[in-house]
Amino acid sequence: MPQEFILASGSEIRSKLLSTAGLDHRIDPARIDESAVRAALDAEEASPRDIADTLAELKARKISDRHPGALVLGCDQVLAVDRQILGKPATIDEAKRHLTLLSGRMHMLLSAAVLYEAGQPLWRHVGQARLHMRGLSPGFIEAYLDRNWDSIRHSVGGYKVEEEGVRLFTRIEGDHFTILGLPLLELLNHLILKGELDT
Repeated sequence: MPQEFILASGSEIRSKLLSTAGLDHRIDPARIDESAVRAALDAEEASPRDIADTLAELKARKISDRHPGALVLGCDQVLAVDRQILGKPATIDEAKRHLTLLSGRMHMLLSAAVLYEAGQPLWRHVGQARLHMRGLSPGFIEAYLDRNWDSIRHSVGGYKVEEEGVRLFTRIEGDHFTILGLPLLELLNHLILKGELDT
């Protein structure tokens, strides 16, 4: 890429997706108070889509202000079941509550990406996926979390479909990259059209 590209996120999976696609980048995680932002947006009855988009934009803007000559990518992922939003479980008990709530139901993952340059937004996209979770017994949930807690503790909903978590689902509708937290195809399309990547 002729221009420096910065990922404003500490997510290992997002960085790996970018690297695997041949997109050279460096990582500079944006530190924002996501809980406070979500609470404020919840108070305004913002949609899950708008919450994901806003958080991604705040991250991109913060890092772009520090590196105005770079392309900066901010990302965020929101899990919505009905109008309730679930974040990353802070404890194994919270993860148990999340999986119990999701058991036997459909929920949505919304993965937002916003690209900034010189403190201004250039491009944005929110990918959506629908995930249908099978009915899970309390015993299975407990055993699943015992086996996987170290891996899934930083994942919304308390699962990773790229690992054993795929067993929790009967059907998944949507782009695989969106489910992993980055609408990669749409990002690459934009960068190619902008001339930042060759084809």
